[in-house]
Amino acid sequence: MKTGLVVGVCLAMSYPSLSGAELIIRAVNRLQFARPDQTIELTSSQLAGLGQLDLTRVHVKDQSGKELLCQAVDSDGDYNPDQVIFQADFGPGQVRSFTVYLADKWVYTKDQFKAYGRFVRERFDDFCWENDRLAHRMYGKALETWFREPLTSSAVDIWSKRTRELVINDWYMVDNYHVDTGQGADFYSAGPSRGCGGNGLWAAGRLWVSRNFVNSRVLANGPIRVLFELYYEPFDVNGIQVRETKRISLDAGSHLSRFTSIYAPSRPTGLVCGIGIKKVADQQRRFDPKAGYLATWEKMEKSAGWQGLAIVVDPALIMDQTEDDRNLLVLARVPNENAISYWAGFCWDKAGPYTDLQGWQQYLGRFAEGLRSPIEVTVASN
Repeated sequence: MKTGLVVGVCLAMSYPSLSGAELIIRAVNRLQFARPDQTIELTSSQLAGLGQLDLTRVHVKDQSGKELLCQAVDSDGDYNPDQVIFQADFGPGQVRSFTVYLADKWVYTKDQFKAYGRFVRERFDDFCWENDRLAHRMYGKALETWFREPLTSSAVDIWSKRTRELVINDWYMVDNYHVDTGQGADFYSAGPSRGCGGNGLWAAGRLWVSRNFVNSRVLANGPIRVLFELYYEPFDVNGIQVRETKRISLDAGSHLSRFTSIYAPSRPTGLVCGIGIKKVADQQRRFDPKAGYLATWEKMEKSAGWQGLAIVVDPALIMDQTEDDRNLLVLARVPNENAISYWAGFCWDKAGPYTDLQGWQQYLGRFAEGLRSPIEVTVASN
């Protein structure tokens, strides 16, 4: 391991740097299991040592000298990038080093994209997002009044795919995505349930939910991370009007999207979030409050196989696990700033690598442990 670090430093001058300055990143996996596709986030303050900084020109190479794909991200919505992200694999307890420098502005090719999302006006205002593992969509305002099949729902829908390629644009273009032609299909019917990780607010012994989103904004759109916001009209929560903004992100290689609901109640009140998974027949359920996840393993529609769904929540926020007529629910306390984050997603046995409940639970347990022990990153000048 020491040799790898030395090689990374010795090769630091093999790529031209616009400013001449370089930084060395030391990244440590404290957990004793492999962690592939780990996203490393570097803030603009951490990168200040590069000098006059244009984050779209930040490049990273590993200790062997291999250049890694980077993405500048606007994480706060001011239309100015404030982070640079890249991904790396880590073995159990592994320490890795990377060199950061300025070079030409990144110009991506289509085959580099592993995460993408967009507003789909032509399909009654869907918002759809995906990575190299899976795809989701949520429903916009126009679907509420579609004369053929109106639907009022803030559920999270599932698009199952068994290709690493991005499929959103192709599937919408052909408009036959309920039929599997080799890549997968939309086998799931979220309806008015919470689907795969949709949420609401719990009060007076029931779940209160918003209608379809009314506006959207994309903050980052690949190639590594898609990040966007959905905006909802105020909805009633036991006599209180609450406005909600959902911020959703998905990184390449992950089976779980991060959801952050930001609430604005019409008057001060304590809030409890109910995060749901649709109840279906032939559904196995596992709830682990210490790890912070609710997992299911269930038979899919149209004899398409089996899928696992999951919600991952900070255990410190979990209050209870319950259900209503449509959903299995995790009830979680919303912190005082009226914003709560959690993760939700799924796997499909025909896509792999998780083909049974045991494998799915192992992934979720390690994911939850990784949230409590993220890759440790330190930055130093070269």
